[in-house]
Amino acid sequence: MAGTRAAIRYAKAVLSLAADQKAADAVNNDMMLIANTVEQSEELSQMLKSSVIKSEDKKQVLGKLFPNLNTISSGLFDVLVTNKRIDILGDIASKYSVLFDELNGKETATVTTAVPMTSDLELKVLAKVKELTSKTVVLENVVDKDIIGGFILRVGDKQYNASISDKLNKLKREFTLN
Repeated sequence: MAGTRAAIRYAKAVLSLAADQKAADAVNNDMMLIANTVEQSEELSQMLKSSVIKSEDKKQVLGKLFPNLNTISSGLFDVLVTNKRIDILGDIASKYSVLFDELNGKETATVTTAVPMTSDLELKVLAKVKELTSKTVVLENVVDKDIIGGFILRVGDKQYNASISDKLNKLKREFTLN
């Protein structure tokens, strides 16, 4: 929990600095690259969390992995090494992208369906999203056969459940109460 709070604080600070220097887009591209790389590479993730490997060595590895970063992004490595928080780099990069999207009025909506979304269902979901939020939304589809049919939409802290499994559960509760 403390690592998450720290990651948010660092991400806010980097976003503020990047916005002041009109480099928020470039830093966002760097942060997405860093977040994806750390998430996909178990070895890199373990190296960053290792207490055996020296912080300076971690910084050198990161410098070689990401040679063409914006100065703000590469400066983050220095700050994290100095403060002994390089282990939360992946979290910071992820939080930065979320904060950047919020700043630009974008939000990611997660749509859980039993089968991959069709264009017809996507139009219905986008119509429901317009009811829930005024922001620009990027749809992310998750397939979960357990919902049987319909969809579950999550936008921020709001959820709209139009799944068959939810309707069946409601019926089951109604019959058990009577």
